[in-house]
Amino acid sequence: MRKIIQLIISLACVLILCINCAEARRMNPELMKPPSAQAPSQQEQVVRPPEELLCQACLKPNPPPPVAKRVWEAEVRDAATWARLSKTLRGSEYSKFVIDVKTNNIYFVDSNVFTLHADFVVDYLQKLPRTPANMRAYNQNYSTQKPQFMLGYLTHYPEINEWTFSFWEGDTITPKDISRAYKRLQQTFTIANLKFRPDSSNQEKVAARLKPYRIATINNNQIYKALPYQAFNVGKAVGMLHIVPPNANIETIIFADDDIVLLQTSYPDIAPVGGIITTRFSTPLSHVNLRASAWGIPNATIKNVRLEYAKLNGKVVFYEVKEDGFTLREATIDEAEQHKKAVAIKTKVVMPQVDLNTTTLLSLADISATDATKYGAKTANLGEIVRAKLDYVNVPDGFGVPFSYYVAHIKAHGLETKIAAMLQDTRFSSDAAWRKQSLADIRKSIQTAPLDSAVLKHISGQWQSQLKGAGVFVRSSTNAEDLKGFNGAGLYDTVPNVKDEAALEAAIKQVWASVWNLRAVEERNHFGIAHAQVYPAVLIQIAVNAAAAGVLLTTDIWGHQAGTYTINAKWGLGMRVVEGQKIAEQILFDTGNDGTRVISRSDETTMLVARPNGGVIEKAVPKSEAILTEKRAKTLADAATRVGEVFNQADVLDIEWVLETKTGSDAKISQDVFWIVQARPYVLKKVSR
Repeated sequence: MRKIIQLIISLACVLILCINCAEARRMNPELMKPPSAQAPSQQEQVVRPPEELLCQACLKPNPPPPVAKRVWEAEVRDAATWARLSKTLRGSEYSKFVIDVKTNNIYFVDSNVFTLHADFVVDYLQKLPRTPANMRAYNQNYSTQKPQFMLGYLTHYPEINEWTFSFWEGDTITPKDISRAYKRLQQTFTIANLKFRPDSSNQEKVAARLKPYRIATINNNQIYKALPYQAFNVGKAVGMLHIVPPNANIETIIFADDDIVLLQTSYPDIAPVGGIITTRFSTPLSHVNLRASAWGIPNATIKNVRLEYAKLNGKVVFYEVKEDGFTLREATIDEAEQHKKAVAIKTKVVMPQVDLNTTTLLSLADISATDATKYGAKTANLGEIVRAKLDYVNVPDGFGVPFSYYVAHIKAHGLETKIAAMLQDTRFSSDAAWRKQSLADIRKSIQTAPLDSAVLKHISGQWQSQLKGAGVFVRSSTNAEDLKGFNGAGLYDTVPNVKDEAALEAAIKQVWASVWNLRAVEERNHFGIAHAQVYPAVLIQIAVNAAAAGVLLTTDIWGHQAGTYTINAKWGLGMRVVEGQKIAEQILFDTGNDGTRVISRSDETTMLVARPNGGVIEKAVPKSEAILTEKRAKTLADAATRVGEVFNQADVLDIEWVLETKTGSDAKISQDVFWIVQARPYVLKKVSR
């Protein structure tokens, strides 16, 4: 009994500690208010800084540094001092500085010793215990009114020779304090000229007010576009270098699955290869980059690489991508021989069982994860989210058309036999040109064969009764996508904004036919999936009036910080994001402290929007406007966290979302609504070939 009482007391103490720590965490009021609430003034804003992992920090402050080691400097006037104080990450050098606003003392902090500003200020400088009260007082230094310290960063980008000073993205620092910090840095940091780098949308607005202070600025978007190198997936590979000419029709090119391809144009898709080099930046969450991650191949953007390495075209090369650089050279004789002898170990994806007898058209609200055997994983995953009834998580209404409808269609027109003959022909695996033409013939046959009139009437009736005949997206939901180990991103077709019955029939058949897309077949070959076991279901879902759309990964693919989400966004419908033709707006959202860091802004000049009579049209994007404000990023991240609880067995989720901006009765007031349109495991295979 005594042990039980002691256990209860211990649990109570832990609970009290966690409550105290939670109390010490400060949420940004701007992010906590509903969308219609009025934004507070700068004086009212309070933030949660990155150091505020209080449950851990209260108990585990950093150990003091060795006495003999100099852990800070009052000035930096030579490269040797900078080299000692700074750390290198992804090709950039960074360190920290602290300015005491009461004494005007400046401390250039050794970032190899102190991971966080709090480690230096609280543990070393103030020598205070990390109690909730002390941490609350410390955290006020990230607010507009600085009680004692300004806490900043210094970053050097050697490849573009830019030096910047910045503050945590949630810091609500004023132009006046930025100017004060800049003047103090000018007095003590003399090895380079510094520019202010805003790290959030709010700080970008503050930067626009710095002109009177004559402070040069540079934003992350400018830095991102200027950098000559960006690693998307690290790894090694040996294969023949294949330099693709600019603007080549990539669908006419046949690659070996161990080719190292150099692309000079952004493409929405590519067949499986051994390594990818692109000369133009795009989004790391494009279909090409997502699949490169799934293939486990080195993948990077390297500007100005074609001329330097043109002499290697057609030769067997060694290609390695690291976070901070790359290697591309002719392979040694030993490397080439090892590559020839290596046996390709392909990931064998376990295909789920299928039910080809179900004929019921079910709404998402009636579909669960177990129904993936009938309606495909995409539909089943969305159904699971709907059934969970998560607060503040919205899914567009829709219904599933099961696999059996596709089987009935191809059997009714004798296409089942034709498909089987194609797959059994030896040319299907040995003759790429024959395979490509045969697949095109199969797709055409599926699309031109008329859909049974009773079936079309049944599906159309469900559309009218459940969705009131609203414009819909007709989407693929096969048994060979959104699986653990194989997400199938971009393999199959989606037909947007369908508005009449004739268009509905054509869209359904196009989605069915897309199971035989060349890219889908090549991808399934790569993962050892038997094509005869693949069946397409269809998801018919209300078309949201998208102001913007994008992809969210519940991980940080840039800096690998725990609890940080990577978000890509573009104006209009989401197809532009996953195609990767242009740079997306890229945001890192730290769920631990509500920090919203801007990596890049979208460089699109036009966006896709729904056309009133069906289909899509292009229109100009809003000028000089961020897609994901701090409030929007938090709302989306909160929704993603809730969705993650439904799929708690997946390490990382790949979530597609749509932003709808609803205007109320007062035209000046609008409300943001985020819709989740897909959730699947994110596949990241890190191997060296």
